[in-house]
Amino acid sequence: MSNLFGTMSLAVRALLAEQGALETTANNVANIHTPGYARQRPLLLEGDPVVIGRLVLGSGVVLGQAETLREPILELRMHEETQQQGQLDAMVAALRQIEVSFNENSGDIGSRLSRFFNSLNELSTNPANLPLRQGVLTAAENLAAAFRANAHNLKLQQANLDLETSQAVDQINVLTGQVADLNRQISGMESLGQDANIFISQRTVLIRKLSALVDVRVIDSRPGLSLTTANGTALVAGDRSFQLQAGMDPLGSGLHHVFAQGTDVTANLTAGKLAGLIKVRDQTIPSLLLDLDTLASGLSNALNAAHATGFDLSGNPGGNLFAPPPLALSGAAAAMSVAISDPTLIAASSDGSSGSNGNLDVLSAVRTQAVARGQNPTDFYAGLVFHVGSDVANSSAEAEAAGLILHQLENQRSAVSGVSLDEEAANLVRFQRAYEAAARVVATINDLTDIAINLGRY
Repeated sequence: MSNLFGTMSLAVRALLAEQGALETTANNVANIHTPGYARQRPLLLEGDPVVIGRLVLGSGVVLGQAETLREPILELRMHEETQQQGQLDAMVAALRQIEVSFNENSGDIGSRLSRFFNSLNELSTNPANLPLRQGVLTAAENLAAAFRANAHNLKLQQANLDLETSQAVDQINVLTGQVADLNRQISGMESLGQDANIFISQRTVLIRKLSALVDVRVIDSRPGLSLTTANGTALVAGDRSFQLQAGMDPLGSGLHHVFAQGTDVTANLTAGKLAGLIKVRDQTIPSLLLDLDTLASGLSNALNAAHATGFDLSGNPGGNLFAPPPLALSGAAAAMSVAISDPTLIAASSDGSSGSNGNLDVLSAVRTQAVARGQNPTDFYAGLVFHVGSDVANSSAEAEAAGLILHQLENQRSAVSGVSLDEEAANLVRFQRAYEAAARVVATINDLTDIAINLGRY
């Protein structure tokens, strides 16, 4: 290449290489806001030398395959934090909905419990007064209604979380199918020596979305890439995806469990939105329902026992004030109701006379008696409310902390893989100047070639 045409070839190759570098830089700028995009760096390589006798001549520049700037370890760390964030976000959202039922207001159990005992104190001033007796029944009915409403709301919330669980499984199956398709395309392109970085970036975005839903583990195998859950349940293997199924609990709870190839893996899910939903659905809500049932049962039994020691307005022995709770405890809050509707049947008297209010003191004393796990009703309910609020506060704090960690990781990724407009602008100028220089060489060689061809005419 020690002639004009050889020099022209060097210049043309330089033009093509700098043009490719400009295209890579332009593509970086175009994808500055594309989620998951990893910037590319054009790779300019010296061409193989040409040996002519003792001379070794350069063959110019060659544009190699663009280098995609990724940090695999950082990507895996982000997947893990995304799983934690997905679980905590799902838990916080569910717990905040539960918290609404236990907020202090005129209709909550605590307020209606106080009004019920206050109505007993009001009746003690005039135990034969029918409006005051009706006030006691109304307060008792409102208290029972509050228990029923809370139990109903918890059951409704549990059903909603169960529906979200099924929907999350469907989303996981869609994403794993897309990852398998991309694996197929990436393997095909890499086997042909083609650049598959665009599809790799798309796959990274899908895995991040999948991480927000379930505890994903990435196994970089060749060819392709495999995904499993933390306990080893296969989700993707190369170009094959393995569907999860949402089926009814074989133990008859009426809730959906997650199955993988016929195996129940519900209890093995440790992170992601799916794990967060299941934790609140299967642990938090049943625990709260048990507490409500315990309080409703203990309170009803204690008040019924106290009521039975007195006499009604007609001098008859008192019966049950509330319907007897189930012996099995479960469902006591949902079934709580007042057993009498006639205000004259309230057993206020301790000796059978209409003016006696002695048994009202016995009923009022239930307020300070241990009716549920060694606690009085007010303290037990206050502890329940505190537990709900504490769960919300703790989960919110953990979610905020996880969000900060994820944000820091995203910043680190941006430093490695993100597109910097200042850097790309400098690259554009650099490659432009190189392109212009190569173009000038082409123009010069063209003029020299024209002179050489026309030498014989002068």
